[in-house]
Amino acid sequence: MHNRKAWLFSDTPKGTQASAIHYSLIETAKANGLEPYAYLTQVLKALPYADTVEKIEALLPWNFKNPNLSR
Repeated sequence: MHNRKAWLFSDTPKGTQASAIHYSLIETAKANGLEPYAYLTQVLKALPYADTVEKIEALLPWNFKNPNLSR
């Protein structure tokens, strides 16, 4: 039952791509020792202000510096 709900919006190519992007971000955050929900919350808040390549790259999970988000 869980898998059907997880793939609910994957009935189109764009839905599948969106799901893949989300899962990739979550798993990469975990692999870098970050709590995924807190990481994504911080990134989504900071992204509108990331107006240079350097600022965007700083938001990537392997570059992200916020000790409060560690697992």
